[in-house]
Amino acid sequence: MATQYSTYATIPTQFVTSANRIKFAYRRLGAKKEIPIIYFNHLAANLDNCDPRIMDGMATQHEIISFDYRGVGSTSGDDAKSIQDMAKDCLAFIKALGYPKVNILAFSMGGFISQELMAMEPSLVRKIILAGTGPRGGKGVSDVVKLTYRDIVKGYLTFVDPKFYLFFTSTKNGKTAARDFLKRLKERTVNRDTPVKIKTLQTQLKAISKWGYEEPADLSKFTLPVLVINGDNDRMVPTPNSYDMAERFPNAQLHIYEEAGHGAVFQHHDDFVKRALTFFAC
Repeated sequence: MATQYSTYATIPTQFVTSANRIKFAYRRLGAKKEIPIIYFNHLAANLDNCDPRIMDGMATQHEIISFDYRGVGSTSGDDAKSIQDMAKDCLAFIKALGYPKVNILAFSMGGFISQELMAMEPSLVRKIILAGTGPRGGKGVSDVVKLTYRDIVKGYLTFVDPKFYLFFTSTKNGKTAARDFLKRLKERTVNRDTPVKIKTLQTQLKAISKWGYEEPADLSKFTLPVLVINGDNDRMVPTPNSYDMAERFPNAQLHIYEEAGHGAVFQHHDDFVKRALTFFAC
């Protein structure tokens, strides 16, 4: 039965307590499905950082669920200090919802976490989309820390959200896409999520830096269908990582958007939703 809430900007926030006693905040959109899509969010992101166009678009054919990581937004607990611990939390969240099988749509840090999740529970994931992300130990992954802090300062000095610089190119099209994206994130006007704390950003950046220096994982053992997507000019998780993952996953497709950066899926949200719906449908 379809939900009475038609858009991501209006759906209520729900809560579920996992076996490890974490009270997870989440939002569910779309008709109930046996296998939902779980959205894994980016660095220092809460529920309000999910692009409404992507969430609404996916919900036309799927049930899609977003959630706050431990210690983030409205979810209880202290921030996880490693990507692997974040993956353990996410596994506990999915089990608390009662799903034995899920699809995953993961962006940026969410892609790091979901790869560790697959290693922990190989049979859990049916299909996965990895957008604007890279593999453990990938080239430039550990550089996210200095780049993020630099663009936070730049955003502060120019009175602009740092995502304007971190997610998009400095071209005319990139700047237009950035403004449109940031405007969409403000569409929800009531019952917004708890703002992310500076401590959370710092803790997650340390976890990413550590993960970026760790030994690469054996991606050849994951035979599930994988769709790797990125822009041709990703500064946060350099685009060569997307080519690397597409080569190492044995059943992967790759799409690179031209004149786009880290947030290519937000810049090209209409095309991305069509690709994602086709990928998850078959």
